[in-house]
Order: sequence, then structure tokens, then C-alpha cells
Amino acid sequence: MHRAFALDTSRHLALGGRYPRWLALPDRWVSWVFGAVPAGQKLIRRHRPEAIWSTYPIASAHLIGLVLAKLTGLPWIADMRDPMTDVDYPVNPLTRRVYRWIEDRAVRHSCAVVCTTAGAVRNYQQRYPDVPPERFLLVENGYDEENFNGAPNPPPRDPAAPFTLVHSGIVYPSERDPVELFAALAALQAAGQLRPGELRVVLRATAHDEYLAGLIARHGIGAFVTLAPHIPYREALAEMLGADGLLVLQAANCNHQIPAKLYEYLRAGRPVLALTDPVGDTAGALLQAGIDTIAPLDRRDLIAQALLRFIGQVRAGTAPVATPSAVAGASRRARAAQLARLLDQLAARGVTNPVPNQAEEI
Repeated sequence: MHRAFALDTSRHLALGGRYPRWLALPDRWVSWVFGAVPAGQKLIRRHRPEAIWSTYPIASAHLIGLVLAKLTGLPWIADMRDPMTDVDYPVNPLTRRVYRWIEDRAVRHSCAVVCTTAGAVRNYQQRYPDVPPERFLLVENGYDEENFNGAPNPPPRDPAAPFTLVHSGIVYPSERDPVELFAALAALQAAGQLRPGELRVVLRATAHDEYLAGLIARHGIGAFVTLAPHIPYREALAEMLGADGLLVLQAANCNHQIPAKLYEYLRAGRPVLALTDPVGDTAGALLQAGIDTIAPLDRRDLIAQALLRFIGQVRAGTAPVATPSAVAGASRRARAAQLARLLDQLAARGVTNPVPNQAEEI
């Protein structure tokens, strides 16, 4: 590991908290390029690596990978994780154009593009029909077994306590908007199908508590929904292990993405209620793991039905949990082995970066 020179535009180049937009294109760490390229050249001369790897979500990292690949001729692997751009992402049009230029260079100049979901792979294959489809590779996210081994033991469940459903992590107002879930809870309360003291939905470390508090008050469901503060990571894992059920929120506009938290949910071995598009990648990963307790995030009627059914299944001991093979395959150790095999295959094939047309040069 070598720490190269870099500045954060918002911290080091701002006056009164303001700075010209061009100083943060593609991102606030663009100055890293000027430190990382010469540092990377020195490391390459010293260690003689077989490939260059750059990883998003810092877009400047792909600029560094691109320049080093051009300077050294080493095979370059661009780890995209989720796609860098979408129809309306990034929101700012100028930033989106710069991101798309970097994304295009990464796809066309690298020897392989790695994504974390099958939907992201399909997205790129469809967007770049002239690029060989085998250039796009899949390596999913995973969980770290060592973190679970170090997590505190959860307290014994109290049979008299409310049914506890935990969502751990950020609740984005668009991508994970719980409005329809809250409406379903309000409807169940009004119909007498859920009473205070029967269910407790814990939204842990949402990063949008103010927005969610307003929604909770508007729907009158404060007896059911708790906004919980951030806690240490391993304590959060212990909370997952001790919950009656775990909650996934993922909107259809993220169908080609899977929350990284999902893999920790699988490892926790608890029942999962997923409010997501049944045809999206999140639902696909759950179904592949043997979990079918899924309802659309945008249908309060189906959410209400699924929630009552889920609670009944958990109490009866019939709710599905992840299969042992799915849990084992989702570990970071297993993912690392998969990545190692992909790198070995690229090395064995003598893969090099594609030679672009003159019009495609940097």
C-alpha cells in the first residue's frame, strides 16, 4: 500500500465552503490523479505486476487506471461494481457527461470490466453491443466471516416482546423509500390487524431520520416504527443475529443493484422480508438463496399481505432462510477465490488491453 498525494476539493481548495465546479470533476479527489500516476509508475517498476486494477465509486480511480495502462501497456481491469452512470445519474448534467466519458474509456480500453450484479453486466452488454460480451465479468459483494465471529452474542429472545423487524443501514428517500410500507402499517393498524406492542420495525442508522420522522408522524405509526441511531458495526451484526426478521428495501429504479447489506442478512441466518421489485437483481439473489418472502416496494396492499404472512411464518417456524450453500458462496473468502480464478484466467489467456481506433484515443 502506498499513499499518494491527493487533496479533497471541498476541504482543501474551498473558500467559505465554495469552490468552482471544474475543481471537482469528475469528483472531489481529482488531484489524486497527479499524485497516483507517478506513484503507480514507481510501484510498477519496483514490483513488476501482471495487471492494473482500478475500482469505482471514486471515478478518478479509473482515470488513474486508464493513464497507467496507456503508459505501461499492462492489462487493465476496471472494477465498476454498480454502473457509473444511468439516465439521470449523476444528477448534474456536466458531471454525468464527464462520468460517461470515463466510463466509456474504461469499457473500451480495459481488458475486463467487473460488476457486482448480473443486471449491471447485462446493462453494460446492452449499452456496448460492439464490445465483446465476455469482457464484462461478475463478482458479487459478500460478507466477512471474521466480523460475525467477533460480534457479541445476541440476547435471548423474549416470547412476550414485540415481533422485531430490523433494517440496518441507509434508507434513501428515492431508492429505498418506505412510504408504501408506512401506508401499509397505517392501514393494518386502522383495520385492527396490527396493534401496538405486536410489531416493532427498527430502522437503524438511516442517515435520513428527519425525513422519515415526518413520514412516521404523518401516517401515525410511531407505535410501530423506531428510528435507531448508529451503533458500532459488530453490534449492528449482533442486532441482525437477534432479530425476528430482517428488512430489505430496494426500489425498481435500482433493479440492477443489490444492497451490500443483503449478504450480511444471508449470513445472519434470520428470515428476510424483501420489499423490492420481484424481477430485480435483489429479488433474484434472494430467490437463488432459497428466500421467497418478497413483495413490491411500491404496493401497500401487497406489502400488508406479505408482512402479515411473514410474521405468521416466522412465528410458526416455517419462514425460509438462506441455504447453507448460498451462505458459504457469499463469503468474502469465496468471492476472493472467484476473483483470483478470473485473474488467473486472464493471465493464462495473455489478455491485453484492446487497441482502440484512432478516434477513441484519450
